[in-house]
Amino acid sequence: MSVSTSIASSLRTPTLQTLGLGSVLDLFKNGRLPIDASEAVDAVFGPASDRGSMVISGASGIVGAGKTMQFASRLTRFDVPIVALDFPGAPDGIGDKYPGLVAGFGTARAAEIMASVVRLAYDGRSLPDELGAMQPRFLLEAIPEILEVKRSHYELFRGAFPDIEIRSVTSGFPARELGVGVAHPAFPHEINKVFEIVEDEPSDVTRLLWALGLIPIPVSDDWSFVLDVLFCGVTLAGLRYHGASNMPYWKIDKFIRKHLGPNPFRAHDAIGAKGADFLTWSCLHHLAEEYGPLFTPTPDLVERKETGQTWYPPNHFRPLVDWGLDREGEAEFDAWIMGPLFQMTSLMLHEHRGHLAHMNAIGELCAQFRKGILAQIRARGAEGVGETVRRYHALFPSAAEGAWHPDVFDAMDGPDWQQLYVNAEHDGSVGVITISRESYNWDVDAELNRAIDWLKVEGIDRVIVTGDFHLSTQMVGADTGEFFAAIEEVEAGLAITTSWSRTARRLYDEFATSVAFVGGKRCLGGMLELLMHCHFLVAPDGVQFGWPEVGLPVVPGMEACHWPLRRAATDDRSRILEMLLTGRSVRSQDAVGWLLDRAGSLEGALAAAWSLASQGGDGDGRRGLVEGPLEGIQDAVPPLPEADSPLTEAGRAAIMTCVEASTSVSAAEAIEVQARIAAEFLNGPLCRKGVVGSEYAKTMRV
Repeated sequence: MSVSTSIASSLRTPTLQTLGLGSVLDLFKNGRLPIDASEAVDAVFGPASDRGSMVISGASGIVGAGKTMQFASRLTRFDVPIVALDFPGAPDGIGDKYPGLVAGFGTARAAEIMASVVRLAYDGRSLPDELGAMQPRFLLEAIPEILEVKRSHYELFRGAFPDIEIRSVTSGFPARELGVGVAHPAFPHEINKVFEIVEDEPSDVTRLLWALGLIPIPVSDDWSFVLDVLFCGVTLAGLRYHGASNMPYWKIDKFIRKHLGPNPFRAHDAIGAKGADFLTWSCLHHLAEEYGPLFTPTPDLVERKETGQTWYPPNHFRPLVDWGLDREGEAEFDAWIMGPLFQMTSLMLHEHRGHLAHMNAIGELCAQFRKGILAQIRARGAEGVGETVRRYHALFPSAAEGAWHPDVFDAMDGPDWQQLYVNAEHDGSVGVITISRESYNWDVDAELNRAIDWLKVEGIDRVIVTGDFHLSTQMVGADTGEFFAAIEEVEAGLAITTSWSRTARRLYDEFATSVAFVGGKRCLGGMLELLMHCHFLVAPDGVQFGWPEVGLPVVPGMEACHWPLRRAATDDRSRILEMLLTGRSVRSQDAVGWLLDRAGSLEGALAAAWSLASQGGDGDGRRGLVEGPLEGIQDAVPPLPEADSPLTEAGRAAIMTCVEASTSVSAAEAIEVQARIAAEFLNGPLCRKGVVGSEYAKTMRV
């Protein structure tokens, strides 16, 4: 496979290039994906006339069963048999996944997926005779984390099938220790699409993962890679704080969620305490041997990896041992948790463990960080990070003995640091802005503005705005965590609704032609509000578009209450209002002409986006914008079904108030009108009673 690359300039390296798949710009210029699933399947498993199989060993375990379902659901249409290999007495982890398959795919499809899985038992010393007839081409190993057992396992397969591709799902052993490449998946294994990949060069296996809609992320060959340094690291930080304060684990979880996002102790219990505790201990044990006391497991972790005792007690015990933290206590907690995480991240940066956007994304996509660790470091600045680590060293002096590399933060002003979520490329004529985060937040907003500024300086006035075709597989709207400050203070909400709307307007005002392209499964809420500001909106058939805010309820704050109405024909405005007032979504092919401008096959949509961006001009068919007030908005309100709750009814009323107010003035005036109404609703009692308010109370009121 060859991928042409003609990119003239980019803010930073596109993450797609790290997979050997070229740039996003060339993807549009070529009018097709760099490799499709059928090509990738042929490269790994052979042609349809001589198709080999995929073997998952340890298939009855938590990881193996999840990956068996994930691959079976994607490979059945290519007639690739999935061989699930495990010991005869292993628990039926695969059967346990069947209800989830039915819920996700329906009974008929679930049965088809299960039928593609051939279960074989073996004794660990020899392979079953039936396996040879199935021509194994790819082994995904998910057996226990015992290095010598793993090595013997690979020898067994290589002896029988010398050309087989092998990848280990190991949570911590480097490839150099294993003797095979690594494809380390994130939990939950049947849902999470991310694999940390360790290999010398991008391989057919890695490109297969990408072509199947999974997310391979290349990382360096160092102990525990990136995910488990972060996840095991935050667990260790919580354990150390417990040792210093005696705060119960479940309460520590609540404060970690408030400060950072995840619940590490709850996650261990959800995975299965004994197995998860052993894996966390194993990662930390080997990291400590390599890097010192920063990673040394605590005595309670050592004990529990043997006993399997859960970290959370029964619910009825928790209020008896509850307490809070004052401001000084919160600051000390921050030092205990963020100090070691910042220090561990400095080590990973020192070792160049991955593309900075990758390292940041792994924390969000896998470890459930509300914001990636590099985004948090960037927000504090090098001086603030250094002060946090020094405070941690005062609390835990042993951590100062090594693995601290503050010099890595000296490059924080560079584009790799400054563009963690948004990149820009151009070929001298057309630019492409890629957004790699699924939800819009302040970081994305700032980076998008910098990307626009850079393209303008480079003389680019034609642009495509899209996802990155790698880390972001959908666009789900605004990050509601950013609304927490708005619930507390109306001015914080006004900053969001005003500033984000002004950023979106730049796509309309500052380019001769701007084209939004949505290639993922859906585009909702704030992300749709952003992209609808482009002169054209293009998507393949089947992509879902919608504004679900009414059900939260919140009032859309990036101009959905008037901007799409100003661009739709009078007879189509009722369709926009129906979406806003019911939360119902629409498929791309059904929205052409009033919300979208082009739809069709994937290749057709890519070609259309490139044609519009590169050749668009006078007479290109772009929908206009009514600059003045709109007439007859009340007459356009369609018949609505009964609201499913009083909160939804209140949300409808608030959205309609915003629609009427922002369409009764000019487009220039409407930005301030809609911003104020949306911000006041965020700060009001109805929002506190809804989904966002409930999440705010659960997260921030600890």
